[in-house]
Amino acid sequence: MTDSVTTPHAHSRDLLGYIDASPTSWHCAAVTATRLDALGFRPLIEDTAWNLAAGGAYYVVRAGAIVAFRLGKKAPWESGFRMIGAHTDSPHLRLKPLPDHTASSVRQLGVEVYGGAMWYSWLDRDLGVAGRAFVTTPSSATPTERLFAIRRPICRIPSVAIHLNREVNTAGLKLNSQKNLAPLFAMESTDINFKGVIAAELGLEAANIVGWDAALFDVTPSTLGGWDESFIFAPRLDNQASCHAALIALKEAPAGDATQMIALHDHEEVGSLSREGADGPFVETLLRRICRPGFWRDDSEGGDHAELFARAIAKSWHVSADMAHASHPNYADLHEPEHKPLINAGPVIKINSNQRYATNGESESFFAALAADVGIAVQRFVTRTDLACGTTIGPIAAGRLGIKTVDVGNPMLSMHAIREQCGSHDHPQMITVMTRFLAS
Repeated sequence: MTDSVTTPHAHSRDLLGYIDASPTSWHCAAVTATRLDALGFRPLIEDTAWNLAAGGAYYVVRAGAIVAFRLGKKAPWESGFRMIGAHTDSPHLRLKPLPDHTASSVRQLGVEVYGGAMWYSWLDRDLGVAGRAFVTTPSSATPTERLFAIRRPICRIPSVAIHLNREVNTAGLKLNSQKNLAPLFAMESTDINFKGVIAAELGLEAANIVGWDAALFDVTPSTLGGWDESFIFAPRLDNQASCHAALIALKEAPAGDATQMIALHDHEEVGSLSREGADGPFVETLLRRICRPGFWRDDSEGGDHAELFARAIAKSWHVSADMAHASHPNYADLHEPEHKPLINAGPVIKINSNQRYATNGESESFFAALAADVGIAVQRFVTRTDLACGTTIGPIAAGRLGIKTVDVGNPMLSMHAIREQCGSHDHPQMITVMTRFLAS
């Protein structure tokens, strides 16, 4: 490598470790919580009374989702919330509850497709298994959660040889999710099943495991790529890159009048309608608790909770951060001609008149002005008129909470593949704008 190579920002290198430590949404929430602990944020338990202190920093974990906040110098009904929303989950192959079966003398695992995964990208990859197990102990019959991650390649989904599928390169690959995606993980003669695999990983007896949620993941480490290291090659960039950006922004933002919050949801890839999803009550419940009358030093406004909460929402802003489609050099005709975001050319504002994104003229100008204030240019994405548009948590949060929302993201390629690609210079730029937003 020559001296002319530009060294990417440290935040992009830090992202690599964050993603590799987070093979599932549950791990992502746990890794985020550990980092928040190191920053002095205190965990809150939902079923206990909260004793919040002015200027305090806290977080709440709910399975694969996590919300963290730093209380503002003023009450929310005076200065509102500055919230960044993202999601911890990515499309993947999820193991079924009874996954074990055999074929052709090989042990396999039954899988279900989670979200809009590009199935073919999972073929011929070295796959580990990660998730959470619920276990009992001799001293307690109440199941407790244990995370696990088998980071060696114990699974593989082999493609069929071209000799047996001669037209695959011209007619295309056609996969049946029930028949063609089951990974191989051992010979039939091996005395093991999946429950035993989890037990061995956790150092437990199989009888102590009473339930689990588990997923396949690519064990290849994330890396900077390209001759000049201008790319990031990694799994789950959509949308753990946005989670990481939000976390670093919360770390770096100076305390302000508004209460600063990041909400990293689960289940966005399957519709968000869950206890941990953006279409569930998690964030709204926390916002209402933070607006509790009697807590804030200036309580002269009285104790009408509904009135104070409504005022807080009206003064608030929400940045929905989810990765965006970069212009693909091999498929440039799939993009709207005047809206082709480029890798390493800055954050993308995402716009759709049918409300697949929540951006409107007001929120677009709000975010663009923040970016300009820190010397960063923004790009804009609109889907071709003759193509269906994806969506985000933005419209869900805007509709459920009534908060003014802008949808943004960094440009990327290979979205929803097992490994994805984005720009190593875009990531720190997004963090810079997010930091400015939280301090606004």
